[in-house]
Amino acid sequence: MSLDNELNTARQEIVKDGYDMSIGELITLYKERELIINPDFQRYFRWTALQKTKFIESILLRIPIPPIFVFQIDEGTWELVDGLQRLSSLFEFVGVLQDSKGIPMHPSILQGTTQLPSLTGKTWRKFTKPQQFDIKRARIRIEILAQGTNANTKFELFQRLNEGGSILTEQEIRTCSMVMANKNFSKWIVTLSKTYPFSTMIAQTKDAKNKQTPIELTLRFFINRNIPYINGLNVHEYLDTGMLQLAKNKTDVFMDTEEHIFLKTFECLNDVFGDNIFKKWNGTKFSGKFLVSAYQVISVHVSKHIEAIIALDINVSQKFIKDKVLSLWKDKNYSKHLTSGTNGAMKLSHILPKDFFCP
Repeated sequence: MSLDNELNTARQEIVKDGYDMSIGELITLYKERELIINPDFQRYFRWTALQKTKFIESILLRIPIPPIFVFQIDEGTWELVDGLQRLSSLFEFVGVLQDSKGIPMHPSILQGTTQLPSLTGKTWRKFTKPQQFDIKRARIRIEILAQGTNANTKFELFQRLNEGGSILTEQEIRTCSMVMANKNFSKWIVTLSKTYPFSTMIAQTKDAKNKQTPIELTLRFFINRNIPYINGLNVHEYLDTGMLQLAKNKTDVFMDTEEHIFLKTFECLNDVFGDNIFKKWNGTKFSGKFLVSAYQVISVHVSKHIEAIIALDINVSQKFIKDKVLSLWKDKNYSKHLTSGTNGAMKLSHILPKDFFCP
């Protein structure tokens, strides 16, 4: 297919409209539930008090505001795709923002800025009527993805608009897309990322946890198990598309089965090696930092035969797991991939026999 044909096809997947709206109109739409801001997003990344203040300051100073992107769903209701921080900060300041249980959130208090030091301690109610009118009458461009738009486009749009920033990691963007695709699936992944012994075996720092690395590692496990990897594909694109496939198409039965396998796999590996298994084997012990490649290859390949492994006598199964894992580190053809990052893990998944961990 030529580039022109590809462009025509891709452009047809986007049905877009747009116009300017006042902030007052947006507040009304939100209060009447005609504009949906998924409250689960707010658990994953929030602006600081200063960032919120600077946004309100921009409105007061009549600085142009970047457009908001929404996806039109049933009966004309809009679902926010991009603009969460701007709108949630605005609605919080005005005093209409609600949490995931529908409980009003406490209105925010502004800080002083270089240009407007008198904003210190200001709340919405402390603004004069003319100042409130200035905010309500300010206009924001709304870009609307209509119902005819390809369903995957809103996820693609969200990622495109956020991936260039320094605030969000790839996984933070992916998590928000996951919430949009399937709220229950997202909660399931997040819950499993905190389970024992998985949470201790991946040995992540506080900073890594804040960047949602445990969530990414949990997601990787299920994507690697269920979605074939196409050689040469960018790893993050593989995770993005794999996440959407799982979130949109998998049932409760699938999640129940996969959860059982997940828990049994890490329980089994922990019983044999403890929480150091995903570090480098130096010939006598595991040491050093956590290796994504070792994690990905060992956990996924073991998981594919976990029922047969745990069906063995416990002493036999533990010896089998130990011998197999150590044989990977002793074989240079395999061990070089175990320390070479995610791409190495993908390569090893291709050359490692599928029945390597089959008893």
